[in-house]
Amino acid sequence: MKIRLSSIFIPGVLALSVMFIPFFLIRFEVIDDYAARILTLGAVNAVMAVSVNVITGITGQLSIGQAGFMAIGAYSCVFFTLDLGIPIPLSVLLASVVTAAAGFFIGFPTLKLSGDYLAIVTLGFGEIIRVILINLKQITGGANGRTFVTPLATRPDFTFLTAITSLVIIIILLQNFMRSTFGRAILAVREDEIAACSNGIGVFRYKMTGFIIASFIAGIGGCLYAMVNYLVKADIASFNKSIDYLIFVVLGGMGSITGSVLAAYVLTYFQEMLRFLQEYRLLIYPLLLIFVMLFRPQGLLGMRELSFLGFYRRISSFIRRKSQRNENRNE
Repeated sequence: MKIRLSSIFIPGVLALSVMFIPFFLIRFEVIDDYAARILTLGAVNAVMAVSVNVITGITGQLSIGQAGFMAIGAYSCVFFTLDLGIPIPLSVLLASVVTAAAGFFIGFPTLKLSGDYLAIVTLGFGEIIRVILINLKQITGGANGRTFVTPLATRPDFTFLTAITSLVIIIILLQNFMRSTFGRAILAVREDEIAACSNGIGVFRYKMTGFIIASFIAGIGGCLYAMVNYLVKADIASFNKSIDYLIFVVLGGMGSITGSVLAAYVLTYFQEMLRFLQEYRLLIYPLLLIFVMLFRPQGLLGMRELSFLGFYRRISSFIRRKSQRNENRNE
């Protein structure tokens, strides 16, 4: 029992350290506001990368319209908070539910398609959302967007903590879901739809499940985006945004949640580090994609996952083997 408790406690401490050590460094100004903003944007991009990975890497459906769901979540959060006066935590929940409902209504007719046809339909959906948001000026502010200044605006430490906590909770819940019966059924549909159907798995049902979960996560990402940027514009539903998030998934590895998170942080940092190149820094993405496709087409992690528990077990087994070797030498 002692070993089992330690194997849970120590990885938990490591996971909390990843959350709270940067928080305290930001709070005591060891990390300046600019670096804190990059860390926070990395967490928001990671949430969106996880959303894309759920539908593309895990469910196996090519969708390039996730930025549209992010826009729905962002504007819904602003509407519920500013226009209806609902507290922010409840607004985030309601906005995510609204986004999931939009995912249901859009996915019901479109998920009967697959491959390039589904990609084209989701691309069209993103553009439709962008045009609608521009024309609903009384609610969305039109092309100028809406400002969304929250109490977190003056507290970069709590802004980071909110974003990174949301990301960690999403990862934990999603990884546990993938180990469940429903998660295994979604993976079976991804691997072979015909074999899954022959074994009694409802292919369309589990495609819809994955699509709705991805939409819900995208809604959370949209709410975090609105809180971090203080301004929500219709351009966040553009095709370029969806492609950016898809690049995170391809680089990190389709099917690897932690790979998407790692790639989101790396590319967010590179984008800020190369800002002096102005528009030429956008060439980094296609160059990285070409390099990955040539030398590691499965992405950085492929379908593998990084976990604190697995890291702890490898370290502890290494220490045990080393101690046993020393004991054998002494004997």
